[in-house]
Amino acid sequence: MSDRPDRLIPFILAIALFMEQMDSTVISTSLPAIAADIGTSPIALKLALTAYLVSLAIFIPVSGWMAVRFGPRRVFAAAIAVFVVGSLMCAMSWSLASFVVSRFLQGMGGAMMTPVARLLLVRATPKSELVSAMAWLTIPALVGPMLGPPVGGFITTYFSWHWIFLINLPIGIVGVWLASTRLPDLPPSDPGRLDRTGFVLAALAAAGVVFGLSVISLPALPPAVGVVATAAGFGFAVLYALHARRTDRPVLDFSLLKNPAFRAALIGGSLFRIGSGAVPFLLPLMFQLGFGLNPFQSGLLTFVSAGGALAMKFMAPATLRIGGFRNVMIVSALIASAFIAVNAFLTPAMPFPVIWAVLFSAGLARSLFFTSVNSLVFAELDEHQVAPATALASATQQISIALGVAIAGGVLELFSAVTGEALSLASFSWAFLIVAAISASAALPFISLHPDAGAAVSGRAAVARAATPIHKAG
Repeated sequence: MSDRPDRLIPFILAIALFMEQMDSTVISTSLPAIAADIGTSPIALKLALTAYLVSLAIFIPVSGWMAVRFGPRRVFAAAIAVFVVGSLMCAMSWSLASFVVSRFLQGMGGAMMTPVARLLLVRATPKSELVSAMAWLTIPALVGPMLGPPVGGFITTYFSWHWIFLINLPIGIVGVWLASTRLPDLPPSDPGRLDRTGFVLAALAAAGVVFGLSVISLPALPPAVGVVATAAGFGFAVLYALHARRTDRPVLDFSLLKNPAFRAALIGGSLFRIGSGAVPFLLPLMFQLGFGLNPFQSGLLTFVSAGGALAMKFMAPATLRIGGFRNVMIVSALIASAFIAVNAFLTPAMPFPVIWAVLFSAGLARSLFFTSVNSLVFAELDEHQVAPATALASATQQISIALGVAIAGGVLELFSAVTGEALSLASFSWAFLIVAAISASAALPFISLHPDAGAAVSGRAAVARAATPIHKAG
């Protein structure tokens, strides 16, 4: 493989993931226009948001098995194609039911994109270059949720809501072509028989939790439905855990948690995502309801954090080489959490340059943490562990983000119920402080991590080894 395709791999994957990440939030500001056009209400249409998240939760667990069985390049290209077909169906929807089904189909494609992209990147990248390559996959996850709402509002205001989905067609077609021609054709292998019972239990568990938390935070249905669904999801999770202990190749392999680096990355990353995942939900609401800005103005403010995320892409490798995973994870988690807390003290009278500085710095810290934790997940795993690790990490990530949004929404609702007032700056302040405390707790799992953990990836100290691919030679 030549150097040029190697350098293109993270860029191609990042473009596809950016399309998926932005699309997951782009319709939030366009719900009234879409609802009016297809003859339903904006509240009912929130079921489309939930359908997308539920579809992700159902199909992410099987992504690792699919990639090994059919080859990651083929699965990734097929995932983009399914996502594009779902986008076209969304644009052609004529009713609530057709729109919900279309979003569910989009979610099926999106469920395969992130975990399979990580698998492709890890298996095709030398360990010593993994941090730099992983930084490209971090940017879409940070930029997409922030950019989605203002882009959706702009397109809906000045064009038509249909273009929110139609714009995915040319991007997706190019993505399928690039994935099919420029990504490495890693051969498929025998992953063993699919754990069908485990897949059903994991799907019910993840779907129940994500659906329940989404209903609680986006009440398109009575909150009691969300509580029951969440409880049922956790019940199925217990059943899955019991099943996985008796299965040789479970669809989600919790035995990976025996690896200290993977365990710290999964637990710490989940805690951090609970807090940071609430930020794209809270910030636009605060800027619009508390500051009186319109969606486009709000988007211009929140998008500044994307600049910090992009800048960190160039600084993360050197930072990890100097500090190592343990030190960088602890410090970046605390600094990023501090900037989440700073949002609690922003006011409408504060000059925009000050807010920009806060959000840019927050983007730097969050990007450093996510680049580091996403690299640490794979830093000390064997080749055969990479595929199940991508599925487990992606499923946990989806649940953590949904939990963060639910907690933030719950704090806002509780504050309004206690005070009897509509959402105010004070309610947002409490929400930011609570999710910041949860994010800060992400530093705890890394305290016991060995200082040289993941040194072959970070390049730190004498433990660092020469660049060798994570996959076996030949």
